[in-house]
Amino acid sequence: MNKVKLRFTQKPINSYKGALQIFLVAQSGKSLPKSDQSIRSVVRELAALGDFKGQKDESIILYPDNVKAGKQFSCKRLLLVGIGELKKNISSDKLLETCRSVGGTISQSAKKVKADELLLVLPEFLSDPQHSLAAAVVEGILLGNYKFKNYKQKKTAEDEYAGLKTITIRGKGGGLRRMIGLARIGAEAAMTARDMANEPANRWTPEHFSKFGRELSRTSDLRCTVLGKSQIKKLGMGGIIAVNQGSAIDPRVIILEHRPKNFRTTVLLVGKGITFDSGGVSLKPAAGMEDMKYDMCGGAAVIATMQAVAENKPRVRVVAIVPTTDNMSGSSAVKPGDVITHYNGVTSEVINTDAEGRLILADALAYGIKKYKPDCIVDLATLTGAVIIGLGHHRTGMMSNNDVLAGAMNESGDQTGEKVWRLPLDPEYTEQLKSEVADVKNIGGRPGGSITAGAYLQKFVGSTPWAHLDIAGTAWDYTKKSYVPKGPSGIGVRLLLHFINRCSTLKFGEQKTE
Repeated sequence: MNKVKLRFTQKPINSYKGALQIFLVAQSGKSLPKSDQSIRSVVRELAALGDFKGQKDESIILYPDNVKAGKQFSCKRLLLVGIGELKKNISSDKLLETCRSVGGTISQSAKKVKADELLLVLPEFLSDPQHSLAAAVVEGILLGNYKFKNYKQKKTAEDEYAGLKTITIRGKGGGLRRMIGLARIGAEAAMTARDMANEPANRWTPEHFSKFGRELSRTSDLRCTVLGKSQIKKLGMGGIIAVNQGSAIDPRVIILEHRPKNFRTTVLLVGKGITFDSGGVSLKPAAGMEDMKYDMCGGAAVIATMQAVAENKPRVRVVAIVPTTDNMSGSSAVKPGDVITHYNGVTSEVINTDAEGRLILADALAYGIKKYKPDCIVDLATLTGAVIIGLGHHRTGMMSNNDVLAGAMNESGDQTGEKVWRLPLDPEYTEQLKSEVADVKNIGGRPGGSITAGAYLQKFVGSTPWAHLDIAGTAWDYTKKSYVPKGPSGIGVRLLLHFINRCSTLKFGEQKTE
């Protein structure tokens, strides 16, 4: 991830001499598209020719010397980007997503001309007193600017382009700076999660998670605790130990805590950190197994969120737990039919060793509740392929035991463009997990596979308000968006940050469902 400098200016637009000057243009039915006064004559001419109408994600690059209004500008290039028609009934979440998409289009255009700087002229016609739309555009630019080329020795011309280095925003006001600053924090954290997921499994191990946590603690006010194998075993975290049995690499549990003064709410985040999932004895098919380095995307999202928390400093206590190991089929590997004992004493019959994520999450959830007594819990995991069958790569599957929490997660998903869909957790699904020899078994068969995985985790949270996010379909191969690259999406980071920033106002005890 390359860091981008954000600057603000109130200088006249014709004084900018940089590589790329951006104007947003809105479609307006059969009328002239809406645009700033300084480029209205250019937009009128382009619209008359049918070359540019301001449709969503439509863009055109112009050179000042070749347009009638060119003498007004000192920049090397003008970029006009369409944002579509601003209808009165458009919802705030759709408008925010449009602006993020526009930001991604700006980044893609910058790549085409290899611009390392740009000036974003915030449109006069876009009424946005909260500055959230401007922040969404900048967020989209930053996310769309992402590159991961760490291991390429022979670099193409495209690879040589280092991306944007400076974004200047023409606008003023502390509110604008604050909102864009928050967008930067979330975008950078999401790109940190992408970086972690892009690393191959031999370059991102449980120890790398540990080092990241310790370094984050060293450079911030976060507290970091790392539990090694002997401590994990002594605590009785049988799920983590079982999954790790076939591995040559020791497991870790990384705990990061943000503890502000006089906090009233504690949020617990738990992320699945399987750094490579072979399936264990229940070996996965060879085709596509290389993608199993992404099985730590939940852990990456949670620990990267703490990077954002360390900078944003919310007024709630936030605790993040990442149980991490790989899942291999070595000579000591756990076997189908084995019985293990979790941290809270629940015994589990392991029917399928490829259903390992729930085993390590169960220990982390039970431990986190007992030690930190959170007001709510959110866990993220690339848990089941079944969620992809149900929801595709467009929405994250959500299960929850609390209506207030589920509603808040749904709203945060809509506002950040990381949409979730709530699945049921009726008692019938728990019935599928009944074992003849233990308290529970780790799979409930193919029917409702995502839900029975959630039902397994539910056994370890008790009455604590809890939401489980199955990101198997969205952590990579996510819905094609201009600001999301091929590969890891960094999903969950911006959603969690949005939720954390508002959760102190929520009263989870008002509504509960079993």
